[in-house]
Amino acid sequence: MSRILVVDDESSIRLLYSHELSDEGYEVITAAGAEEAVEKLRKDDFDLILLDIKLKNESGLDLLQRIVKERHNLPVILCTAFSCYKDDFSAWLADGYVVKSSDLKELKQEIRRVLDKKSLRNAPRPRV
Repeated sequence: MSRILVVDDESSIRLLYSHELSDEGYEVITAAGAEEAVEKLRKDDFDLILLDIKLKNESGLDLLQRIVKERHNLPVILCTAFSCYKDDFSAWLADGYVVKSSDLKELKQEIRRVLDKKSLRNAPRPRV
């Protein structure tokens, strides 16, 4: 079972993602902000982070840079209500980018794509 950390300052989004992704078979842990997310990352291992760009006390893009620096193999999908950040150079550090919607089909597809890519990267390579 893949463990996903959802970082979003909106409690309704955390709740929605938690319910929907748990129904898909993922273990979902949530954090309301950057410092809470960093604390959870220090204590636990995750397979993926869903990260909002607009957080109250720190930009999600700043947090993304911290995550990439400390845990460069941990995939991150940016989830935001704003498509304009897709062109921001900092956003290119993420493994995926999804514009928030009440229909989570695109988000679920992106999660599967990124986790599949991660498992391929981590698969043992045959010896020659």
